[in-house]
Amino acid sequence: MKKIQFSILLVSFVSCLNADPADPTQVDSDYAVQGEYSGMINAKKVACQVVAMGEGDFMVRQYEGGLPGDGWNLGKNIILRGSLNEKGIADCLNQEKTSRFTIKDGVAKFWMKDEVLGSLQKIDRKSPTLGANPPKKAIVLFEGASAENFKPGRMTDDHLLMEGAKSIKLFADHRLHIEFRLPYKPKARGQGRGNSGLYLQGRYEVQMLDSFGLEGKNNECGGVYGIASPRENMCFPPLVWQTYDVDFTAARFSKGKKTKNAFMTVRHNGVVIHDKLELPKRTTASPLKEGPEPGFVYLQNHGNPVRYRNIWVLPL
Repeated sequence: MKKIQFSILLVSFVSCLNADPADPTQVDSDYAVQGEYSGMINAKKVACQVVAMGEGDFMVRQYEGGLPGDGWNLGKNIILRGSLNEKGIADCLNQEKTSRFTIKDGVAKFWMKDEVLGSLQKIDRKSPTLGANPPKKAIVLFEGASAENFKPGRMTDDHLLMEGAKSIKLFADHRLHIEFRLPYKPKARGQGRGNSGLYLQGRYEVQMLDSFGLEGKNNECGGVYGIASPRENMCFPPLVWQTYDVDFTAARFSKGKKTKNAFMTVRHNGVVIHDKLELPKRTTASPLKEGPEPGFVYLQNHGNPVRYRNIWVLPL
């Protein structure tokens, strides 16, 4: 009997090591707890984002008024940390240990000492621009049939574009729509947690990173790398499809000198996170220097299996 139990544990351990972080069917049990929760506590709307940190550990970010992009007033948020207990309940306490969340079966209960003050239900948000159809005169770069518009262009067996793709067509002023899915890597930290990036003209990067529940810095999802942080961290959980919708105006040049900076407006999952943001320089690691020439759409390969679909560009 002991040998059988050991074999089961060994198989489970090996399968965990071999799990594909880009495959939604190969997640661990923590993934079911991770996500967004919303409800009422003491007659006030409260929400939280529960982030899996690996091996049953979790970080919870609590918001008053609702989730980012859905009611949060951009004010103070509270951090709690916890882990799964022997009953399979995620028990997360604040630093002072005066309050806690317990999470099980899609319900987060908020406790003050031994009293339940309210419950939050798990919700699954979707970007309002998910599946957006290309307008007339738009150039469809990828729709799942072929990766021929990118060089190199690699496609998965389930017809998704892989990281490290550079568009063959070049663009000046344009509007761009892209859908992307970040991998699930709960044990990774920082820039190792599902990293890629969307480079406008191959010069200006809007970061792609599993920043779900994090602070929302300029090197996290939605940040313009090294230039500006997003107004709100609109990153959804990993393995959930997300969208960027970008209106981009290229820099202007005269006689070889730049006379006006580029700027762009970025919507992440339908919420404006940069409004006519001025871009004084190209971002770090951009493959193209600034110049008057049009540039390509570049999806960075940073060693993480980020996936893309429904990519189109409308020249302006």
